[in-house]
Amino acid sequence: MTAYNVVASSDDSTVVSEYTPEQSESSKYQSEAELEKEFISLLGRQGYSYLPIHSEKELIENLRTQIEKLNDFHFTDNEWDRFFNDVLANTNEGIVEKTRIIQQNNVQVLKRDDGSTKNITIINKRNIHKNYLQVINQYVNNDGTHDNRYDVTILVNGLPLIHIELKRRGIALKEAFNQIDRYQRESFWSSHGLFEYVQIFVISNGTHTKYYSNTTRNAHIAEVKNKRGSKKKTSNSFEFTSYWADANNYIITDLIDFTKTFFARHTILNILTRYCVLTSEDLLLVMRPYQITATERILNRINLATNYHREGTIGAGGYIWHSTGTGKTLTSFKTAILASQLDYIDKVLFVVDRKDLDYQTMREYDRFEKGAANGNTSTKILERQLSDLDEKGNPHEYRIIVTTIQKLSTFVKRNQGHPISNKRIVIIFDECHRSQFGEMHHQITKFFKKYYLFGFTGTPIFAPNANKNNDPAYATTPQLFGDRLHTYTIVNAINDGNVLPFRIDYINTMKMKDENDVNVEAINSESAMLSMKRISQIVSYTLEHYDQKTKRNTFYSYKGKKVSGFNSIFACQSIPAAVRYYSEFRKQIDERNAGLKIATIFSYAANEEQADGILEEENFDTSMLDATGKDALFMAMSDYDQQFHSNFAVSGDFEAYYKDISMRMKNREIDILIVVNMFLTGFDATTLSTLWCDKNLKMHGLIQAFSRTNRILNSVKTFGNIVCFRNLSQEVEDAISLFGDKDAGSIVLLKDYRSYYDGYEEEDGRHHKGYSELIDELLAKYPLETEPFGERQEKDFISIFGSILRVMNVLNSFDQFENEKLLTDREMQDFQSRYLDLYRKYRRKADKADIEDDVIFEIELVRQIEVNIDYILNLVQKYHADNCLDEEAAASILRAADSSIQLRSKKELIAAFLARVNLIPTDENKNVTYEWQSFVKEKYNEELTQLIAHEKLKEGKTRSLLNKSFDQGELKTGGTAIDDCMPPISRFGGGRAKKKLRIIDEFKKLFEKFSGIM
Repeated sequence: MTAYNVVASSDDSTVVSEYTPEQSESSKYQSEAELEKEFISLLGRQGYSYLPIHSEKELIENLRTQIEKLNDFHFTDNEWDRFFNDVLANTNEGIVEKTRIIQQNNVQVLKRDDGSTKNITIINKRNIHKNYLQVINQYVNNDGTHDNRYDVTILVNGLPLIHIELKRRGIALKEAFNQIDRYQRESFWSSHGLFEYVQIFVISNGTHTKYYSNTTRNAHIAEVKNKRGSKKKTSNSFEFTSYWADANNYIITDLIDFTKTFFARHTILNILTRYCVLTSEDLLLVMRPYQITATERILNRINLATNYHREGTIGAGGYIWHSTGTGKTLTSFKTAILASQLDYIDKVLFVVDRKDLDYQTMREYDRFEKGAANGNTSTKILERQLSDLDEKGNPHEYRIIVTTIQKLSTFVKRNQGHPISNKRIVIIFDECHRSQFGEMHHQITKFFKKYYLFGFTGTPIFAPNANKNNDPAYATTPQLFGDRLHTYTIVNAINDGNVLPFRIDYINTMKMKDENDVNVEAINSESAMLSMKRISQIVSYTLEHYDQKTKRNTFYSYKGKKVSGFNSIFACQSIPAAVRYYSEFRKQIDERNAGLKIATIFSYAANEEQADGILEEENFDTSMLDATGKDALFMAMSDYDQQFHSNFAVSGDFEAYYKDISMRMKNREIDILIVVNMFLTGFDATTLSTLWCDKNLKMHGLIQAFSRTNRILNSVKTFGNIVCFRNLSQEVEDAISLFGDKDAGSIVLLKDYRSYYDGYEEEDGRHHKGYSELIDELLAKYPLETEPFGERQEKDFISIFGSILRVMNVLNSFDQFENEKLLTDREMQDFQSRYLDLYRKYRRKADKADIEDDVIFEIELVRQIEVNIDYILNLVQKYHADNCLDEEAAASILRAADSSIQLRSKKELIAAFLARVNLIPTDENKNVTYEWQSFVKEKYNEELTQLIAHEKLKEGKTRSLLNKSFDQGELKTGGTAIDDCMPPISRFGGGRAKKKLRIIDEFKKLFEKFSGIM
């Protein structure tokens, strides 16, 4: 055994239980080539075969050999050509179709020369060790839009399924990510497109190593047509890359350590064949180490309990403590799928504690695999499913069933002696810690004789947060479920970058009589808290700071639409409070013309604060609301109907109303949702960034409510924003200590204002430069009057200004930062213009593929502070009011436009409009916005008319295509859209193709120039 063979693989554990990092033997400089050589050498010692091939011809020859070896079958040349061209390298298929082959359709049918058929296995999922692992490096692809040379690729049975991009130590990891993104754009799709089979990407600079799927969690897949056929590319986000870890959640970052664990044969093949999920949205999810560990520990516990006949006891179960927001639903789904495939398991039940979570879970399960699980809307349907009968009473097997604890409890009461009670049933509970759960748990465990009982929770109940009124035998999570099988706390999740930390503002809203200082403790009196004066002040604060807290001036693409900033939830203590807040928000939004969309939802629930901090359930039954509550809900639903063109108030369908709000919150169509308890647990929306909290929260309920805000979305959303209108500081400290550890606060909560402004030291001695230090460095090295000279200075400027953008992204959410900025708006715009100039310069270099390393630009962060057209028109209005005499003001307007990504393409229009404004007499009280709109329409019609005439386009089709593109915010050039606009031209001789490309180019210029202002 060599010194490298220290990690033993087993059939039971994909994730190594505990790993001790290898101590580096050398401190000398290591080049990228040396790092690559060491990596490949280690793979060889782990059982990978090295292949010295660098071309597609060699790749295809090896692929045939490996597929033949795997299937113990030899193709004739004709059979191979058919199988390769029709199945493996079909020109009409891209990333999604090829991923589906690996994940779902790994056995394909070959039509043989004699007319018979044979099943051909692409990857063996039944016996993973029958698959062949090979490694190649420096593969050359000259068939794309640019020549590319890839670092290291892992072949599984000859197909490239894992690609590794390396940078030397000291280079930013994101540069490796950017390089893969460039390969996806430029060449992975080219020729036979075999590199579109890559399932997992690994990026490393030696010191840090991460992995991610070929689509990542938030990828948008767009089809782009080109002369070589169908090209599909993915728009990846670096925020969704993941670290690997051992079962104790120790992050394994160094490439050598990562290789010994992640690339152990058993581990990587298990990940590819068992722990990937291709969703109904065609996104490939690769499970994280803590999810895999939890799944396997449950499966091992089921196996152990069966072998030792412990079914029906607490020894046949356990609980998984995984922090809220870390993908428990995916873990439970994969657990349910794999458990249902065990020969000795009859059925898997996934049990939630609320009807709304029942709906959400089924949506998620259907997203992971359509039809894999079965939901139910009544106990009657549940009874039929547990009896394995379809709607007509015919036999039909239901392997996985999602239901609520209430429906399951009712079934148990009504069906004593049912045959299912003697079957082997895996029961998985999700966050079941209601006050009534102890009694229901007792009923269920008494009914089922051979159960395996497991619980998933992000906030376990221990003795300190247990409800003292409950049966002491069923008060805590360990008492209900048994052993803790795996732990992944909020501290682990934030450290790994799987969820965001929180930033909390405490806004004191009341002061003692005759007290001048407003920063005094709030009085905990609900009657005082409900005063309209206080509510009015809180609403006023919320609206004044809404843009700042939710980054409403930020624009990004989400689900194919351009959206502004994030959305929020406003949590109230009671239904009367929600009613008053909703009314006051409506009033002030109208008065301010704020343009915010609000909604509210509530139903009856006991408002008494729970001793254990659990948020009391609100169900879909509104009949117990008092008359005031019913009237207020009806008015709110009527407002909602008017706003979104629905009819929930008329139909009275509260459940449909809930589902519609859920969908619109996820789609970023509601700005503020006012709630009491609903949506504070179990609801996930990545666009939700802020919780406005006028509610007493503690322990379980506090962490649950806060965690609605900290899902990862993009580089602009760096924390979950909590604005407390009650003093919850002690409750926050207690909750974080319980669910993290005593030192968790420094990780879970964002650092204070001065740390980001002045800089701070990490525990390991590393210094993080603050805003003031970075500005001093910028002004000392590259003042506005001095341009960076040469590539080294330009890259240094990019790095410094990018750091400033990142720290400003955090500081902008602090109220005091507005008065402590060290650059004027104009100086910031000028620096930003320089930054964007360099961005264009280096993007062009990247397109030509003549630079060794990609340069990291924080363009998402630029967009959140970029100048918009309203800002420009406001400056123009002032310029016009001053009789257009201030030449410096006119220059400032053009400089401001130059600092914006959105407005740079419109600079020519703005300059022309300034000249036109000069001609409007100042005493004619002209509205500049109206004049601008008229001017834009006039210029657009003028340029479009010229384009139509010059290219002899079909006017109706052309105008229709562009109008639709402006409405959708995207110019689509695929399909026949462009052809429909073109005049009749012969398809022979290449003239039509050239003309089409020219027209597309002209359309793009026109669209870029007028998009966002039409």
